[in-house]
Amino acid sequence: MKYAVDLHIHSALSPCADKDMTPNNIVNMAILKGLDAIAVTDHNSAANLQAISACAQKKGIVFIPGMELETTEEIHIVCLMPDLESMSSFHDAVRQSMPRLENRPDIFGRQLIMDENDNIVGEEPMMLLTASRLTVDDVVGLARKLNGVAIPAHVDRSSYSIISNLGFIPEELGISYLEISRDCDAARFRSMHPELEHYRLLKSSDAHYLGDILERESMLELDELSPEAVIRELSCR
Repeated sequence: MKYAVDLHIHSALSPCADKDMTPNNIVNMAILKGLDAIAVTDHNSAANLQAISACAQKKGIVFIPGMELETTEEIHIVCLMPDLESMSSFHDAVRQSMPRLENRPDIFGRQLIMDENDNIVGEEPMMLLTASRLTVDDVVGLARKLNGVAIPAHVDRSSYSIISNLGFIPEELGISYLEISRDCDAARFRSMHPELEHYRLLKSSDAHYLGDILERESMLELDELSPEAVIRELSCR
C-alpha cells in the first residue's frame, strides 16, 4: 500500500527554522496536510525528537526519529532511525564529532528545545549549523549499524549535496534512495543525471516553515505503516 510521507522537516531547534515549528504545530500541520508519516530532521541534533514523538503518538501519525547531519565534506545526509533509543545513540556519536563552537543567536538564530506542550525548556548552546568530523562513509555505516538508514539530502541543489560537493555517488555506500527538493522536477533531474538511473528518488520538503510541509505528494510503497517499514523500504537494494 502507498503512504504519504515527508521525511525532512525542521523544528525550532534548527536555528534557520521558524519559531512556529513547535512539536504540536508540526504534527497538527502534517495531519491537516493528510500525511501518514513524518520525520523531523534538525541539523546535527535530536534534542526535540522525544517531544515530537509524544505529540505524534497522541495524534496517531507515524513518526520516524531523524537528523540532518552535515559531514566533514559539507554534505547533508538525512539519517532516520527506527526508534528514539537508536537515535539517542546516533545523536551521542554525532555530538562527539562536532566542533565546540558556541551559537550566536543574534546572528544565526535561537536553537530552541521544547517539551510536548510546546514550552521552551532550554536552548542548545553549541552551534548546530556546522560540519561534523564524520565522513559520508562514517555516517552511512553508523546509521546501518543502528538499524537506520542514511539518505543523501537535496541532491538537486548546488550546495551541501553529495552531487555538488563530490560530483558522484560512491557505489560502495550501497544506498538506494536519493532525496530531491520539493520543487525539483524529477524527470528533468533524471535527464540531467543519467548516471543516477538506478537510484530511487524521494521528494521531501526540507520544511523550515509550517506551510512548506508536503501534502500527499511523496509516496512510499510499504508492507505496513511503521518506522521500521519506512527504513526497510529506503534501505532496499
